[in-house]
Amino acid sequence: MKSQLIYLIALLSGGLGVFAFSPFDFWGVAYLSLLGLLWVAKTAKKSTALCGAFLWGLSFFTFGVNWLHVSIHQFGGSPLWLSYVLVVLLAAYLALFPTLFAYFIQRFKVNNLTLYPVLWTFTEFLRGWLFTGFPWLQFGYTQIDSPFSGLAPIFGVQGLTFFVMWVSAVLFSLISHLLQKDKKWLMIASQSVLCLIIGGLAMWSSSANYVQEKPEKALTITLVQGNIEQNLKWEPHYLSQTLGIYGRLIAQYLGKTDLIILPEAALPTLENDIQRFLLSLQQATKDTGTQVMIGTIYQDWQKGKLFNSIINLGDPDLPYSEQTHNRYNKHHLVPFGEYVPLENLLRPLGSVFNLPMSAFQSGEEVQKPFLAKQRKFTPAICYEIIFGSQVQKNLHAETDFLLTISNDAWFGNSIGPWQHLQMARMRALELGKPEIRATNTGITAFINAKGKVIAQAPQFVETTLTQRIAPTVGKTPYAQLGDMPLYFLCFLLMLLRGVNLLLWRILKRTDLPPQKLNRLLNYKY
Repeated sequence: MKSQLIYLIALLSGGLGVFAFSPFDFWGVAYLSLLGLLWVAKTAKKSTALCGAFLWGLSFFTFGVNWLHVSIHQFGGSPLWLSYVLVVLLAAYLALFPTLFAYFIQRFKVNNLTLYPVLWTFTEFLRGWLFTGFPWLQFGYTQIDSPFSGLAPIFGVQGLTFFVMWVSAVLFSLISHLLQKDKKWLMIASQSVLCLIIGGLAMWSSSANYVQEKPEKALTITLVQGNIEQNLKWEPHYLSQTLGIYGRLIAQYLGKTDLIILPEAALPTLENDIQRFLLSLQQATKDTGTQVMIGTIYQDWQKGKLFNSIINLGDPDLPYSEQTHNRYNKHHLVPFGEYVPLENLLRPLGSVFNLPMSAFQSGEEVQKPFLAKQRKFTPAICYEIIFGSQVQKNLHAETDFLLTISNDAWFGNSIGPWQHLQMARMRALELGKPEIRATNTGITAFINAKGKVIAQAPQFVETTLTQRIAPTVGKTPYAQLGDMPLYFLCFLLMLLRGVNLLLWRILKRTDLPPQKLNRLLNYKY
């Protein structure tokens, strides 16, 4: 087949994959997209396979993370053309990982069905780790509303991604054998049965209950969505209006709800500079019994660090002060958005490297539970929620709720916030904990322990969302073991493959009849 047609198929199947994610949610498309990648990667000519895999990744990531241009152009001050160029450059970097996957397939002439997901897991691990990682658009997220979502509490999103690639590999092999003139019906039947068994086990696991609700510990929680426009948020003259909006929305629910939660960096100035406002609000919370959780910007003068932080007002046992120990400081920062790598070199180059509040420092990777209303929360601020292993490490035995606060106003009316919500839902499903999500412009939501949205506020309106929600007790397998079972499975499959290759080499040196030897050497499992 001509290279041009292969490249066209790569571009189309890569872009198609984005429709498997929110807000489109056609989860079956994930398998079609990976079938396209596998077909390209198995092309006979190595250079064509590598170029095709790169184009698949370029199409997939350019379309999938195009929402980044909104913050670069509208809030970074870059020309529109440059914002798109930067998105394509990022996509080109991310496309190197599916290219590496294709390289492994070509270099080691992979035909073994179990090796495809193992190699894909390895390249996806690298993508989520190198240069602090960017594990956005992992195909496991697409399955959260599929019949196979029950794998997530066992193996996490990486395990679901493994599953999607494995099934895609089985389907690819099945189709390949059906298209051959000399059809191997035994191989076709065995692969069909394998696909049905894998799918059946995944569907059966969805019925398992690893955690139980505790209705007696339920809280009535109000989420405040201020809908502060991003181009006004950091303007000093708009601070008083921001304080007025949140003050008014909070006042409506004091004494009527247990806990009020504001979004990330809700008050766009140093926490240290609005102590009078915070202390007066704390007094109001004491008088009414309602506590208020707020995302702030905190300057730790002793450590000389600036943190993206969460505080709580109104707890009689842990009264608020600047030095409070009941504070969460964001650990996983957004490159260029919250800190600038090589900033001495890059900041002088232009406004795109000088976004508002892009000089934060990281908090500790593992922090103690955040306390409010005698309940324990495992927090994640904005970008952090996409790092499942970090959230899993911060899950404590007594954790009642997952909490994420965010400001997706950076990405406007794009698909980015919907993808972000989908990843937040996956954390709830993986860990078996209800999740509370407060945002500035949406999507503000309550998510149950099965990853289902039970209440959701509309985007781009100033509003509140109130829900009574109960915590859960117990732990899912993923909450206890993280990604270790998946990595062990990958190691075991690689080990079995190594033993198989060793046996092949031994058999080659035997005196077996040529016909029987060929049958053994050509066996694929």
